Amino acid sequence: MQQLTAHARSFEARCAERGEEFHRLGAGQSPQALFITCSDSRVVPSLITGAAPGDLFELRTAGNIVPEYRPEHPAGEAATIEYAVRVLGVEHIVVCGHSHCGAVGALVRGEDLTGVPAVRGWLESAAGALSRGAGADAADAVTPELAEAVQRHALAQAERLRAYPCVAEGLAAGRLSLDVWFYEVHTGAVRRHRTETGRFASL
Repeated sequence: MQQLTAHARSFEARCAERGEEFHRLGAGQSPQALFITCSDSRVVPSLITGAAPGDLFELRTAGNIVPEYRPEHPAGEAATIEYAVRVLGVEHIVVCGHSHCGAVGALVRGEDLTGVPAVRGWLESAAGALSRGAGADAADAVTPELAEAVQRHALAQAERLRAYPCVAEGLAAGRLSLDVWFYEVHTGAVRRHRTETGRFASL
């Protein structure tokens, strides 16, 4: 924590060297994309994409889970998505899963989460696509990368996004794109789902 604090302490001085760039941020934001990914500390969207301040509107949740759209039960995740699309007018949405994901691993291995009931309840909301009965590969469940399971999971979250009225409208009108990425934390490789092949391939 000491290193983080020291960096924050000197941040103002470093921003002063880029005064015009940061001054513009005070006038408002116009991000290029909504980037939905996991809360995992090893996943750093700005590092992966090279984004500058103001480029990405981020939504980070445990397991990059997108909850079902339920307007009768407002949620922070739904509000973030709606604000990005309808107010900020982002033109792109990226759902990015990652290798070695603890949330996905817990789901496919059926781990006992009774000691963390909030985590258990949150993950159960995404369990349908990853339960063993839904085609989870036993071999994939024990590999640390969990690549196939994570990719299936990310695709399932993208499908949930399509049920959000703001997203459905944007996609239908052609003013919004939706991509699914897979990031390997141990190599830095990023792959994108190709709808024409149904596979993940290099960007």
